[in-house]
Amino acid sequence: MVEKRWTLKEAQDEQTVLALADSLNISNVLATILILRNITNFHEAKTYFRPELDSLYDPFLMDGMQEATNRVITAITNNEKIVVYGDYDVDGTSSAALLYLFLKELDADVEVHIPNRLTDGYGLSIEAIDILSEKKTDLIITVDCGITAVEEVAHANSLGIDTIISDHHKPKEVIPDAVAVLDPIKPGCNYPYKYLSGAGVAFKLARAVSDRVGRKDVVLEYLDLVAIAAAADIVPLTDENRILVKKGMEMINKNPRPGILALMHKAKKEVGSLTAGQVVFTIAPRINAVGRMGDAKRAVDLFVEEDMTEAERIAQILEDENYKRRKIDEMTFSHAISIIEEEIDLDNDVAIIVHVDEWHPGVIGIVASRVVEKYFRPAIMLSTIDGVAKGSARSISGFNIYETLQECDDLLIQFGGHEAAAGVALEIENISEFRKKFNTLLKEKMKEKNIVPEIKIDVKISLSDITPKFVRILDQFAPFGPGNMRPVFLSENVKLANHPRIVGRNHLLTTLKQNGGDKVFDAIGFNLGYYSEVIAKDRDLIDIVFTIEKITRNGVSYPQIRLKDIKVKENVN
Repeated sequence: MVEKRWTLKEAQDEQTVLALADSLNISNVLATILILRNITNFHEAKTYFRPELDSLYDPFLMDGMQEATNRVITAITNNEKIVVYGDYDVDGTSSAALLYLFLKELDADVEVHIPNRLTDGYGLSIEAIDILSEKKTDLIITVDCGITAVEEVAHANSLGIDTIISDHHKPKEVIPDAVAVLDPIKPGCNYPYKYLSGAGVAFKLARAVSDRVGRKDVVLEYLDLVAIAAAADIVPLTDENRILVKKGMEMINKNPRPGILALMHKAKKEVGSLTAGQVVFTIAPRINAVGRMGDAKRAVDLFVEEDMTEAERIAQILEDENYKRRKIDEMTFSHAISIIEEEIDLDNDVAIIVHVDEWHPGVIGIVASRVVEKYFRPAIMLSTIDGVAKGSARSISGFNIYETLQECDDLLIQFGGHEAAAGVALEIENISEFRKKFNTLLKEKMKEKNIVPEIKIDVKISLSDITPKFVRILDQFAPFGPGNMRPVFLSENVKLANHPRIVGRNHLLTTLKQNGGDKVFDAIGFNLGYYSEVIAKDRDLIDIVFTIEKITRNGVSYPQIRLKDIKVKENVN
């Protein structure tokens, strides 16, 4: 077990807590959590708990939106051929489906192109543009990609193809010479919110076009796709994203489109109770699987399918691909662990960098994430594609892996990504030198405390605080994700109410009680099976760090403690 640091967030002003709790008729614990989210009065709380579409920002505040809508409306009016060009992940395929369905609604001549991860690589490519030129394409609209495609856009221009870039990734120094470039984080864009997903930017484009053609609300039909994309892409669930995801999840839980419903069936999720977190862990992997294993266009086909029988057929393809992906993932992870344990000097190397020629490029990003989780070190997993080492980098909290890759760009063919994750490519003969330089930079940048995982705790509570009203209000804090994480609690001097047991791979299942009280709570600790051997029933006191989630069994909902960590305190006999 990797030992974790517990950090209790700073105590809040008592008078402020009491005043907010009184004005909202909630407990001091819940008021404290709100204040930690910078919500300090009744009006801010109302906006937080009741986000409304009217609070969304005007899409024309985004630089380039006027030019983009002009070109889209012209293309529709003149019946020009439009190609929506997406990425092969959940955000990219959701974005592509959204814009395709919207443009179809306006009777546009439109089709979707998604590159193949294994043969085409990421983003807009010259080869793909040549293919689209042969199809007499007039306008390419990228979604969730394109912000760095300077040469590619120039090539499209030379062939007489116009391009609109719709992206949310970080641009490089030169911006593509497109008809319009929509990206809230590009230099000179004053759009108020900088953290939209790719589908969020595509939604803004569709909203702006629909405003101009007098069909303002038609785009609201696609909020479900925005919600799935934002949840899966791990963007902050604050401000606009919180509104988009909350409203989109409400759509899914009320009347899901056939493709999403078919995916929920495969994931054994019931309509009415799907959460953003469940999208991340159950729905998104099935969508991503078709891109990891081959043609991601199948995910778009599922999203746009109107016939339930056909949707179920396509969803089964995604299910099968996800099953194959998981098998390859498990084999690759086991292989990676054996190499790390035998060949990597974990005492001296801060980062874990492993290269194996035959690894499947569609799973090494997942494997890198699992390696980070196991060792709490930045990890880069590489395979060989067309004679070049290509792979995925994943970081730990508090460390910007993208900036360090920038400092190694003399050894890289290309790289791209953000603080937490990136893709890299380099010559095989440069791997050893890259590993040495990357580790040297990390040792300079990282303090010792950075390589000890930290659990940040919102507030200390007693298990008796967890009442039905408490849980009901806590549910209204959703959707949970970055920027609005599920609250983390600390309870001290807790006992087991029964003997723990292991379920699944290594998960601790037990019941808990505190201070001799009658209240007993079901609890599960994922990957905490180790503690089943070190905690004795009714004898050891433990401190627990946990979240609270509502589960439904046989039609009855009740709270379940989700253990994040345990500390055995003392033997009381």
